[in-house]
Amino acid sequence: MLDITGKWALVTGASRGIGTQVAQALAEKGCNLVLHSRSVGHTEMLSKKLESKGVDVIQVQAELSDNSQVVRLAAEVESKSGGIDILFNNAAVMAPYRTDYYQTVEGDYLKSFTVNTIAPITLCNMIIPAMIKRGFGRVVNVTSGIKEEPQLMPYAASKAALDKYVCDMARHIKGTGVCMNLLDPGWLRTDLGGPNAPNPVESVLPGALVPVLLDDDTSGKVFYAQDYRERG
Repeated sequence: MLDITGKWALVTGASRGIGTQVAQALAEKGCNLVLHSRSVGHTEMLSKKLESKGVDVIQVQAELSDNSQVVRLAAEVESKSGGIDILFNNAAVMAPYRTDYYQTVEGDYLKSFTVNTIAPITLCNMIIPAMIKRGFGRVVNVTSGIKEEPQLMPYAASKAALDKYVCDMARHIKGTGVCMNLLDPGWLRTDLGGPNAPNPVESVLPGALVPVLLDDDTSGKVFYAQDYRERG
């Protein structure tokens, strides 16, 4: 298992849900954190909690629906951290549930693709080249197992596009020391997953860290967090 002590990880959407769980788990392994949210105030308490574990923490803010802010974010985190070693693209938005899915509006698709596809791809495109130069990197893009739900098609389609990016890029980063994979967290009780989801958010661990701690050059694979869940 890979030792990530002293590495720097950027976790998007770190203020709640999966992002918070992952940030805490990374800190437990001695990893320094860059916590992204829409406002630094949203990660203030988490930052103090992680700093108490003896790791360094940087808070950053950006609205991922504005790609100019995403570009700024990528440059800012590279500069402040000295280089991102682990990129965990977790942040996402869910479009409204459209019972009459033939009436899904253009805006649902535009926002879903901007936040769920273009933002993480932009971060990958800006951060991965620096990882390759340093000879190390772990990139995890959170995907979804959602299917046969046309009522949520903007979200599903945006995640499918992200999957395509990861799978097609995998061969081109092989042998560079950088691995990029997908994580399907399962249906979790979060703000995005809703209160009726079957799994608590805590069940995303330890599976969410599996693609981070890879000690080989696996890329383009989907890891299913619930496969690693400790069940009582």
